[in-house]
Amino acid sequence: MSAASHSWVIIVTLCLFVLLAVPVADNPGPEVTSFIFTSQQAPVSHPELCAIIETGLLADLRWPDFSGYRAQVKNFYQSANCSLAWFEQGRPTPRALAMISLLQNAGTKGLQAEDYDGLLWAERLARVSQPAASVPPSDLQRFDLALTVSVMRYISDLHQGRLNPRRVRFDLKVEAREHNLAEFVRALLLVDGDVRPAIEGVEPQSPGYRRALNALERYLILEKEGDGPLLPVPKKLVKSIKPGDTYPDAPQLAQRLRQLGDLPKDVVLPTQPGLYDGALVEAVKHFQRRHGLPDDGAIGAETVKQLNTPLSQRVMQLQFALERWRWLPHDLPSRLVVINIPEFRLRGYEEHHATITMSVIVGQHFHNKQTPVFQDEMEYVIFNPYWNVPVSIARNEMIPSVRKDPGYLEQHHFEIVNHRGEALAQSALDDELTRQLRAGTAEFRQRPGTGNALGAIKFVFPNQYDVYLHGTPEKRLFARARRDFSHGCMRVEDPSALAAWVLRDDPSWTSERIQKAVEAGKTLQVNLPKSITVLVLYGTAFVEEDGEIRFFEDIYGHDATLQALLAKGRPYPE
Repeated sequence: MSAASHSWVIIVTLCLFVLLAVPVADNPGPEVTSFIFTSQQAPVSHPELCAIIETGLLADLRWPDFSGYRAQVKNFYQSANCSLAWFEQGRPTPRALAMISLLQNAGTKGLQAEDYDGLLWAERLARVSQPAASVPPSDLQRFDLALTVSVMRYISDLHQGRLNPRRVRFDLKVEAREHNLAEFVRALLLVDGDVRPAIEGVEPQSPGYRRALNALERYLILEKEGDGPLLPVPKKLVKSIKPGDTYPDAPQLAQRLRQLGDLPKDVVLPTQPGLYDGALVEAVKHFQRRHGLPDDGAIGAETVKQLNTPLSQRVMQLQFALERWRWLPHDLPSRLVVINIPEFRLRGYEEHHATITMSVIVGQHFHNKQTPVFQDEMEYVIFNPYWNVPVSIARNEMIPSVRKDPGYLEQHHFEIVNHRGEALAQSALDDELTRQLRAGTAEFRQRPGTGNALGAIKFVFPNQYDVYLHGTPEKRLFARARRDFSHGCMRVEDPSALAAWVLRDDPSWTSERIQKAVEAGKTLQVNLPKSITVLVLYGTAFVEEDGEIRFFEDIYGHDATLQALLAKGRPYPE
């Protein structure tokens, strides 16, 4: 690439972050437009082209309705007097061919090539590549418009995803959906060379996103290789194959594990046929860890199910992971807490590296108990917190328990208080108190202590869902592989370690001081010197920093919902 071309790639990439981040109404970009026109000859106007744009429909497209992009497309063409953007001397420009190649290979980005007319471009190119005299102007106009719409769709989808996350109840801080795509595409026309660096500049720049792209590339290759024969599920009388057992399907198992990378290709297995032991057992354990299963090495029904999962399903999980990466703000702070719900995992990041990680327990899969997906700011930590029981739990669980056992409140250190925190009762539950509890004008409150449901530490990021991170006296549940047991809040495995991490900006809060605060038994609120962004996310595919690819069950059905919405095709819900 020439020095001039390289400079243009840099200019276009930098322009994107300005142009795609600012709504058209706020930044019409006259400077860029006038600069572009000084670099080109006077264009030939095609008023018929602009007439088509006014309709917001182009029958040639796989998805003809482009009304959601009509304003951007109109801005793009009117700024150039309705001239053709992708032709020179009646032929598609090198930039047009480069963009078409990217659209045809959109699958490598986790997108669907058909969304950008991927299968239609070869025939279109053949049609407009005939001698100029034999190609009707209307064919050139429709080709040009189809490419512009497809490029805008592609850039927008790479930048912010195909769907608005709020359509699937993901409460994330979404950037404005209408961006200055017109000016960005116009700037692309000036790139004399490889357009890919400029296009890649619109994507999330997070290392996690790049790792997911690399993982997708690998699984697309595996998908082409094919799944191979299915492993048989162990018979009911056997239930599972354990290390040391005879296993006739061991060669087939080894082949699958080598394909997926859990059994290194250079590992030599024992010569005794049909024996399940040694390196094969370790490979199964590695596979189980990657798929959120108990890593006991036993080959049961669930392990076989995951081994037999079609590679196309894994590709789709990675595609959804990339889609959800694009939903996130591109300017996330360097320090943040991330919880991945189906992984049952919390990570604390600093400069894109996880410096703390631990298991969590999340909300049950029932709709009214699911942990919500959202973003907020952690503001303070409470040592030895009270637990104010939500009205739904009071109605459905607490009131029946107290009525059944009058000693329940005292035994579990509960009291009944009003909204000012004044105690109303500690044992008896009469009809009036019951009415107030059901109405929410009174509430059950559990005093701090070893049996408190929130454990010794509560991490608060005020939000409309009233969920938070906290400890728990039920440590045994962390031994489970699947940990959706709560009413929506997230229980953390090591609250003291997390407290030390979030309070790190205050040197006075050492591990020893944290331990003393817990042991003191008194309720203490500690405000953070600086709030910390908390992302509660949902991804059934995740790539570790070392490149290990992990997959998880779609416990809430969010993948299924996303799949159904995307299957409807454009225009996607805004």
